[in-house]
Amino acid sequence: MTENLEIKKKLVHRWFVHLQNEICKQLISLEKNKKFTLNSWKKSNKNNEGGGKSFIFTNGKIFDKIGINQSTVSGKFKKEFRSKIPGADKDGRYWASGISIVAHMKNPKMPALHFNTRFISTSQSWFGGGIDATPSYKDHKEKLMIHKKLKLICNQNKKNYTKYKNLCEKYFYLPHYNEQRGIGGIFFDYEKNNWKNNFKFVRDLGIGFLDITKSIINKKKLLKWNNRDKKKQFIKRGRYVEFNLLYDRGTKFGLNSGGNTEAILMSLPPKPQWRIKNE
Repeated sequence: MTENLEIKKKLVHRWFVHLQNEICKQLISLEKNKKFTLNSWKKSNKNNEGGGKSFIFTNGKIFDKIGINQSTVSGKFKKEFRSKIPGADKDGRYWASGISIVAHMKNPKMPALHFNTRFISTSQSWFGGGIDATPSYKDHKEKLMIHKKLKLICNQNKKNYTKYKNLCEKYFYLPHYNEQRGIGGIFFDYEKNNWKNNFKFVRDLGIGFLDITKSIINKKKLLKWNNRDKKKQFIKRGRYVEFNLLYDRGTKFGLNSGGNTEAILMSLPPKPQWRIKNE
C-alpha cells in the first residue's frame, strides 16, 4: 500500500509540473512571447520540506497579472492546525502537490480566472480543486459557455456537476456582503474513492482550463473599454482580495504548511480598490 501511494504521488507531481509548462506555453503565445518572471523556492527544515516554481508576469497586453504556481511539499502541520485537516490529527504528517493559476485581465470585459487542482495525503489521501470566474462585466453567453464546458467534463468523468456547482457557489461567497465572488464554476474536495478516475478528472480539468481561457481571450481581446470600466474592475478586485485573505482555505493551507508566502499570495490582483461610502 505504501509503495502504491508513492507511485501515485510521483504521477500526480509529474502531471502538475507538465500542466504548468503547458499553461505557460499557451499564455506566452497569447501574450506574443512576453516572458515570465520565475520564482523557484525550496523549503527545508525540521517540520517541512519540498518546494515549487511560480511563473508570474505583469502589465502585459492580455494580462494585468497572471501567476502559475506549482508546489510539492511535505512535513508536519502545526498542532493548532491539525484538527482542521482530515487524517492529520494524530501526528500531523502530510504530503501535498498541486497547481494554482490566477489570471487578472487587462481588459475589464474579460473575467478574472482561477484554477486549482491538488492531491493531499495524510493518513488519508484525496483530490480537490476547481475552476471559477470573476467578471466585473456581465456576459450571460460567456457564463453559459463556461458552465457548459465544465458540465461536459463532469459528465464525461461521471462526476456530479450540480453538486460541484453548488459547492462552488457556497465556497466562493462573501458573507459580509451577502454576495457571490463571481459567476461560479465548480469546486470539489475530499475526493477519495477511485483514485484512477479522480486523477483522470483532474487532468481533464487542466485541459479544460486551457480551452476556456483561450476561448475567452480570443473572443474578447479586441473589445474596447474605458476608464469607467477599469474602475469597476478595480473595485471587483477589492472583493477578490477580501475573499482570499479572509476565507480561502488554500491560502490558509499554504501558510500553515510551510509554503512560500510570495507564491501563496500571488493570487492577489494588482490595484484593487474599495468604493468609499457615498462616493
